[in-house]
Amino acid sequence: MDQWINWVEYDELLEGRHNAPHNLLGLHSFGRGQVLTVYRPEAERVFITDMSGKNELELEEIGEGSGFFGKYIPRKNYRAPYKVKVQYSENDVIEYVDPYCFEPQIGDEDLYYFAEGKHYEIYKKLGAHPMTINGVKGTYFAVWAPHARAVSVAGSFNMWDGRLHHMRTLQVSGVYELFIPGVEPGAIYKYQILTRTGEVLMKADPYANCSELRPANASVVADISGFKWNDTKWMREREKKDRNTLRKEPMAIYEVHIGSWHKKDDGTEDGFYTYREMAPMLAEYVKKMGYTHVELMGIAEHPFDGSWGYQVTGYYAPTRRYGSPRDFMYFVDYMHEKGIHVILDWVPAHFPKDEHGLGRFDGQPLYEHPDPRRGEHPHWGTYIFNYGKREVENFLIANGLFWLKEFHVDGLRVDAVASMLYLDYGKDDGEWLPNEKGGNENYDAINLFRHMNEQFEKQCPGTEIIAEESTAWAGVTSPVSMNGLGFLFKWNMGWMNDFLEYMKLDPYFRANNHGKLTFSMQYAYSENFIQVLSHDEVVHGKGSMIEKMPGEYEDKFANLRTAYGFMYGHPGKKLLFMGQEFAQFREWSEKRSLDWELLDYDMHQKMQAYVRELNKLYEKYDAMYVNDCEPIGFEWMSCDNANMSTVSFVRRGSSAKEQLLFICNFTPVQYEEYRTGVPCAGEYTKILSSDDEKFGGTGVNVKKVVKAEKIECEKKEYSIELNLPPMSVTVFKFDYK
Repeated sequence: MDQWINWVEYDELLEGRHNAPHNLLGLHSFGRGQVLTVYRPEAERVFITDMSGKNELELEEIGEGSGFFGKYIPRKNYRAPYKVKVQYSENDVIEYVDPYCFEPQIGDEDLYYFAEGKHYEIYKKLGAHPMTINGVKGTYFAVWAPHARAVSVAGSFNMWDGRLHHMRTLQVSGVYELFIPGVEPGAIYKYQILTRTGEVLMKADPYANCSELRPANASVVADISGFKWNDTKWMREREKKDRNTLRKEPMAIYEVHIGSWHKKDDGTEDGFYTYREMAPMLAEYVKKMGYTHVELMGIAEHPFDGSWGYQVTGYYAPTRRYGSPRDFMYFVDYMHEKGIHVILDWVPAHFPKDEHGLGRFDGQPLYEHPDPRRGEHPHWGTYIFNYGKREVENFLIANGLFWLKEFHVDGLRVDAVASMLYLDYGKDDGEWLPNEKGGNENYDAINLFRHMNEQFEKQCPGTEIIAEESTAWAGVTSPVSMNGLGFLFKWNMGWMNDFLEYMKLDPYFRANNHGKLTFSMQYAYSENFIQVLSHDEVVHGKGSMIEKMPGEYEDKFANLRTAYGFMYGHPGKKLLFMGQEFAQFREWSEKRSLDWELLDYDMHQKMQAYVRELNKLYEKYDAMYVNDCEPIGFEWMSCDNANMSTVSFVRRGSSAKEQLLFICNFTPVQYEEYRTGVPCAGEYTKILSSDDEKFGGTGVNVKKVVKAEKIECEKKEYSIELNLPPMSVTVFKFDYK
């Protein structure tokens, strides 16, 4: 016995400190014979059989009450795989295939590329993966925990006893792995981690594809392979598109929080619809309203509803609140069937400190930066990823690719980009650490974005990667080859802030703030922008869009129609948060459904009809989108008429045909015989007036067709005269001559 047992390893195993249990457990050749060992605490007797249940051999317990059983046999009678029969008592006997007779499924090449930060499908190796090895069905578990003293799998399949399934570390990678036969999809598990200081942690799997429904937080084994997709044509067409193509396509985005768009009135606490139930409802509405894209607020697994999905614990798992991973696949597939693009909000900026999550994962800072001046947001109470660590970089880049490839998602809106780019973002003096040159730029985050966007574009062409970046950082949407960050689009936060401040003003004061309306065109082509009126603007006491508007009841609606009309005319793709299309009065809350009952009221119905008409025109006339990112697509006709608070401008499309003239009046005053310059002679045909009675307006008569006159106005050779409605946007189409 002394010859075939390493007593140091024996002690480590019994003390739960062994990180290479396959050295001691399982089937081993020894001399001309074999050694068979099993560790099963509390067992009375242990037997080994072949896979047919024959050739039974009883093992001997080595050390009274140790739970360690073994035997040397002078012949090589057994081969892997084989079965273990454990008798706890006369009537309590279990059988299983020994986990310690299987080779690793992660190779040297996997470990090398992971350490380099370039294993772009690492999620197929780490995590929990149902598979069959040597004819045996089970689940392969693998986790990265380089600071751990030992790691075990504990779950519903082993009575949450971490002693039963110790994992093996691979080389010096910090990766632990174990194949456990018999574990099927639906099994619940965590990793039991023994830290260097002797603390025992129970952690959810960072690469898990499914989780328990909160407040439970264990990981769930899921098989996400084999889903029957019906969007082959969609994906093939997507792959043909490049950056230039995407910049010229229409994007009218409907931003949605799945849990509160509609709730069931069935008496349940949450009232959530599943992904499958939501898909046809949402698709029908989005198509009816004329949107081209849906953008889903955070659906990666998160513990707290009130975080709206922006404090993530399960980066590789669609939240269980609305169903299974396959249910979410169905959702995306259904949207594609109806011609709707799906964008996900994605959060690589920070993560919460929940005990089961990524924080201090193996007892030390692992995913987060170890220096709190780099690794924590003091005012958010969250950890910041260590972007300079290659395995963390790999975790994030592979995660983005995971959603784009495995779930066929069409784009990612990257949250809080500014907080990643600036080391001092949201921090006071003494709370941040400068870079090596003494500045506040985060070089590691910059490199991450460039690496990330290069791979997204290379591996998932045609996808739309969008930065929520709130500063004037240069080159956010410039290609990496031009030293940019490589995003395709950027949220236009500057426009949003200025424009909303302008719209909140009583019209009397707008004349003195005219620059807030027009300044955005000074930088409109510095990036590829999306004009956004997002969820961030209708929470935390900011009021809904309709509530921001000044005046009495009908004045508010007139202001909002004018605001939306100007937004759709302004260069840049479009995004509007749910509920604002029908002028929801209450601030949004994730705790309740949108106030759909407001559509019983005339003005709300008409506002919804107006937004639907804007989307209809947006899709019909490419002047509203094809040259969003090119100076040729826009020209001021009048931008200096501050006293009257009016502006007019032209949007140009792909040809001289069907160009558009927008005339905006931001006062409640009707201007008769209003004249504005136009770009050419010819007829100007009205296609929209926000003041139309069918939209809730006053119905001021505007001629259907207005002919340009050769009368100079605002330095334009030609001009038109019309009866300009109060608080309105009027749109004409014309052919350039």
